[in-house]
Amino acid sequence: MISQLAHRRVAVLCGGFSKEREISLVSGRAADRALKAEGFETSLIDVTRDVAALVSAITASRPDAVFNALHGRFGEDGCIQGLLDMMGIPYTNSGRLASAVAMDKPMAKRMFATAGIPVAEERVVTCAEAALGDVMARPYVLKPINEGSSVGVKIVRAGDNHPPIDDLGLAPDDLIMAERFIPGREVTVAVMGDRALAVTEITTGRDFYDYEAKYAVGGSTHILPAPLGPALYERAMELSLAAHRVLGCRGVSRADLRLDGKDFYMLEVNTQPGLTPTSLVPEQAAHAGMAFADLICWMVENAKCDA
Repeated sequence: MISQLAHRRVAVLCGGFSKEREISLVSGRAADRALKAEGFETSLIDVTRDVAALVSAITASRPDAVFNALHGRFGEDGCIQGLLDMMGIPYTNSGRLASAVAMDKPMAKRMFATAGIPVAEERVVTCAEAALGDVMARPYVLKPINEGSSVGVKIVRAGDNHPPIDDLGLAPDDLIMAERFIPGREVTVAVMGDRALAVTEITTGRDFYDYEAKYAVGGSTHILPAPLGPALYERAMELSLAAHRVLGCRGVSRADLRLDGKDFYMLEVNTQPGLTPTSLVPEQAAHAGMAFADLICWMVENAKCDA
């Protein structure tokens, strides 16, 4: 069925220059195809560091809305959102403040804690300090404070050699977060507007749900709906909706949680969830009765800016 907003022009931003560029290209192309099929006039724009060229490309496409399919730094951390706010063009998903806070893992965890959402203990240290030895009792997780898709995440377990961190491309005085490792089951919940869609349990044969497990075919198994029992299932939905709200998110977000057997711990909220063939949000939307094209159209129809 052709969208009621078929006359609208949409600029689809994808690519970018973060470590998640290739995933963003897949997400952007998928959104572009779906919008074209629904009668939208689209322009697919590969975002580079040339801001003047980006502004020119967006302006030339004369969009009524921007579909933001960028992932990672400069795409989901408030930067592109701020530019679009200045241009006065509505865009999909969260605004600049929610995007920036969600991408800053330590700050997001402080926000979760104020809302009574359980989080694991953490320390923010320099890379130089983390390279010297353990910065908290094992097991713990080292993660960059502002990357997505598990980029650069390392688990330090009892008996392990200390993992090298010089492959993260960070300077010695750059900050990194050490977080207590939560054993147990991993689940994720998509939030769409004011409702949580479903709970998916994720299993993988890898050490944890890392970049390869997320995006490689066969890298993980998604169990939907998660076999948690009614009380825990509802608890995961409630925590994810609360996290979406406390950050001030809009549009679609996805919360990642760990279940230690008794309760959930919020790991992070992704304000620009992937739209690839292995991505979780489209799966949960389908489980809730929404086709991929309908999900994409809903995101465009709910585009806003903070101009």
